[in-house]
Amino acid sequence: MIILSNLSKAYGPKTLFSEVSLRLLRGEKLGLVGPNGAGKTTLFSIILGELEADNGKVELERGKSIGFLPQESAPTADETVLELATAVSPELSEIQKTLRLHPDADDPVRIEALEEFAEHEGFTLEARAKKILSGLAFQQSDHNKTARTLSGGWIMRAHLARLLVMEPDLLMLDEPTNHLDLETLGWFQNELKRYPGAILTISHDRAFLNGICDGILEIGHGRLHRYQGNYDRYLSQKAEREAQHLAAYRNQQREIAHHEDFIRRFRAKASKASQAQARIKLLEKMERIPAPETEAETLSFRFPQPERSGQRVATLAGVKQAYGDHLVYESLSLEVEKTERIVLVGPNGAGKSTLLKILAELVPIESGKRELGHQVSVGYFSQQRVDLLNLENTVLDEAMQKVKTQVHTQDVRGMLGTFLFRGDDVFKKVKVLSGGEKSRLALVKLLLSPPNLMLLDEPTTHLDMPSIDAVIQALKDYSGTLIFVSHDLHFIRALAKRTIRIEAGKTTNFAGDYDYYLWKSGSASAKGGLVEGLRDARPSDLTIDSGKAKVMSAKEKRRHKAEAHKKASQERKKIEQTISRLEKEILSLEEEQSELNEQLASPESYNDPEKGKSLNEQASRIARRLKERNYEWEIEADKLSNLQTKATS
Repeated sequence: MIILSNLSKAYGPKTLFSEVSLRLLRGEKLGLVGPNGAGKTTLFSIILGELEADNGKVELERGKSIGFLPQESAPTADETVLELATAVSPELSEIQKTLRLHPDADDPVRIEALEEFAEHEGFTLEARAKKILSGLAFQQSDHNKTARTLSGGWIMRAHLARLLVMEPDLLMLDEPTNHLDLETLGWFQNELKRYPGAILTISHDRAFLNGICDGILEIGHGRLHRYQGNYDRYLSQKAEREAQHLAAYRNQQREIAHHEDFIRRFRAKASKASQAQARIKLLEKMERIPAPETEAETLSFRFPQPERSGQRVATLAGVKQAYGDHLVYESLSLEVEKTERIVLVGPNGAGKSTLLKILAELVPIESGKRELGHQVSVGYFSQQRVDLLNLENTVLDEAMQKVKTQVHTQDVRGMLGTFLFRGDDVFKKVKVLSGGEKSRLALVKLLLSPPNLMLLDEPTTHLDMPSIDAVIQALKDYSGTLIFVSHDLHFIRALAKRTIRIEAGKTTNFAGDYDYYLWKSGSASAKGGLVEGLRDARPSDLTIDSGKAKVMSAKEKRRHKAEAHKKASQERKKIEQTISRLEKEILSLEEEQSELNEQLASPESYNDPEKGKSLNEQASRIARRLKERNYEWEIEADKLSNLQTKATS
C-alpha cells in the first residue's frame, strides 16, 4: 500500500537515517519506536509530505488515503464536537459550516445544504460519530459544544473520533494514548484491533504496543529495523539479534587480529612473504561487520530519601467535595498506611485527580475529616503544576532548588539527562521550555527532594521509555508512600500494590495489584488487562445519595433499588419508542421505494426524460434515508440489548 525506498535525512552534520526502506501492506499494524531525536517524527513528516527527504522516495498506492493524529495541538475552528468528528472531507466541512450559518429550517440555502449533506452520507457518518464519541467518553450533551472551548486533551479525542469515522487506508498516530484515561484506552485499543486499514503509530506505551501491533519498527543509529510481533516480542528478538551480531563481530575481530599478527611477523621473511601478501589481499576483500551499536548507558543515580512518617499517613472520613453545584464526593472515606503503593483507576472524570488534590489539601472540602499523620510531608505532581517553576532560572538552577546537600550537581545533571535535558540543555531558561519539558522538570524536582507522601497525576506523559524506566526504578527505591494516577499499564504493574477504583464519586478498594483488581472486578482478562468497553460514569450524574451506599438502611436500599429500576425502565421505554418510530419510518420508506422501483421498471417512465430524472433522484434520496434509518435502528437496538443484559446480570 505504501513503499519507502532508500530514504535519507540529515540536519547539518547529524544523519537521522540513511537509505531506510519499508513496505507497509493493508491491515498491518506497526509501532515505531526509538530514542528521542532518532527521527520518528521526521519520518512521519516525510510520509505525510510535510518534509522532503534528502534522498529516496515515498510511494502511496493510487486512491489510498492517510489520516494523521499529531501528538498535540490539532487545529479547531467554530465547529461543534459532533461537526468536528464528522468533518471527514473538506466538502463535508463546508456543508457543515453552511448549516451552522443558516439555522432556519425554511431557509432555501439550508434545505439545499441538507440535500448535499445527505448525498455525502453525512447522516450515516453522524450516527457512527455519535457511537465513537461515546466510546471516547463524550456525553451526548457534549456533542453540540464548541470544540475549541474544551481542554486540549478533549480536543484531541474529538480529532481521534474524526479519524475513526473517516477510516483512512493508513492511520498514522503520534502518541495517541497521552490524552486517554485507562478505561477509554481499553475501548480505543479494541477499536484499533478491529480497524480494517493499516496503522503506523509512535508510542511510549508498552502495553498499548503489545495490544495492537503485529510488527515493530525501531529507528536509531541511522537505520530502520523491522521486527515481527508485538513490543515484548521485539525486545526478545532485538536481544537475540544483538547477541548474534556481537558474537559475529568478535569472531571476525579475532580472525582479523590473527591475520594481522601473521602479516606483522612474517611480511619481511622471504619464505613466508607470499603467504603474508595473500592474507593482506584477504583482509582487503573481507566485508567488515560493523561494530555493535552502543545504546545509551543505563543511568544509575542516588537521590535523598524522605524522613520517616508515622504508620497512619492520611485519613479521609465522610468527606464531601464539590465544584460549585457539581458534586464530586458525598461521603468519601480512605485510610492510607506508611509505604503503601496505591493506584487510582476508573473512568475519566470520576474523581481520581480530585482525590489527589484533596489529599494534597489543594481543594477545599465542604464537610468531613481530612487528616495527615505524624511528620507527613506531601508532594503533589500534575501536568498543571508547572506554573510553580521560576521562569527566569536555568533548568539546572531550578532543579537544584531546595535539593538536599547530599545530592551532588553531577547527580542532578545525570537525572536531568534521564529526563532528556542533555548537554547544554541544562543551561536553557525555564521560560523557553515547552509544556512537556516543564512537566519533566517539575517531576525531576519532586524526585530530587521527595516528600514522604508522593501524589502523582499522570507522571509518565511526555517521557520516553528509558525515562519511564528510570522513574520506575527511582520509585521502587523510594521509601515513602505513593499514590498515583496513570494510564500506562507498564508503569502501573511495576509499582502498584493496592488498587482503588473510583466511579461516580464512590471508591472500591482492592487489596492487591492491578492484575488482582482485574481478576476480582471481572473488568477484563488479566492477560489483556484492558476493559472491553466504557460505561459513561462521569460524576455529572451523581446524586446526593450516591456516596451513602455503605450506610444505607434496608428501607433506603429498597427505595434506591426501586428508583434505579424505575430509571432503567424509563430509559428502556424511551429506546423502545425510538425503535418503534424508526421501524414505522423504515416500513414507510420501503413501501415508497417499492412503488418507485415499479415506476422505474416501466418503459413509460422514460418517455418523459424529466420524469425519469426526477424518479431516479427520488429513489436515490429514499435509498440514502433508508440507510440512515437502518443505521440508527442498529444503534438503538444495541442500546436496548445492553440494557436487557444489564437487567438480567
